Amino acid sequence: QVQLLESGGGLVQVGGSLRLSCAASGSILRINLMRWYRQAPGKQREFVALITSGGTTNYAGSVEGRFTISRDNAENTVYLQMNSLKPEDTAVYSCNAVTPRDGYWGPGTQVTVSS
Repeated sequence: QVQLLESGGGLVQVGGSLRLSCAASGSILRINLMRWYRQAPGKQREFVALITSGGTTNYAGSVEGRFTISRDNAENTVYLQMNSLKPEDTAVYSCNAVTPRDGYWGPGTQVTVSS
């Protein structure tokens, strides 16, 4: 079992920045990769970014160049640095941990970008 808890969301103006954190606990050695997803009201959940256990990263085209995913293995935490935020970035952001057998989700954190 893996437990995930996101933090760092909030209200920010257009062009501002936020850093989200996802703290993992439990069977963290089994985690192959970590992903961030987001879901805006009335829309389907969409992929934002991922980082593998080896440090390889990948981003959705809509956030490429603005968002950066990173990890601190000592703190068992994955971060999502979000810069140049736009109103369309408003969503609940959730992290997802993938192991060889299961996927785990955190409860999410709300990000609201005001114009």
